Formats: sequence, C-alpha cells, structure tokens
Amino acid sequence: MKINILFFGATADLTGSRRIERTVNSPISAGDVLRQVNDEFPDLKGHKLLFAVNEEYAAPGSILREGDELAIFTAVSGG
Repeated sequence: MKINILFFGATADLTGSRRIERTVNSPISAGDVLRQVNDEFPDLKGHKLLFAVNEEYAAPGSILREGDELAIFTAVSGG
C-alpha cells in the first residue's frame, strides 16, 4: 500500500525533503514506519521525534491505511 510521509522543521532539513511517498506492507504501524525512516535517514536518530497520522497525533501502534499521511517532526520546547 502507498502512504505519504511528511517532514516538518528540522526533519525536513535532515532528510532533504518535505514529502516522500512509500510503498509499505500492510498491516503496518506508524511506529514501524518511523523505524524504517530512521534507518533510511540515520541523522534523525539523535532527535526526539513525534508524529501524526492524517493531521492527528498518533500512538506508535496506530495502524496505517492506504493513502494515509504520516507527519514526522521534532519535539519543540518553549519558554
């Protein structure tokens, strides 16, 4: 199945892309895709990453479906 992976902020800088399309096996969880992305872009491993599925924060165990968007971004702290 095809999914879209979106990168924001520092993750876009580290991957050199804002959006990639991937074909993945089904069923697959958001956490599994995040691990695959970390393997493909090792510079991400040093960052605390958050993610959302279809514009809503999601747990690592969330199962992705055909055409879903997985957004990956760094945790932001403020003061």
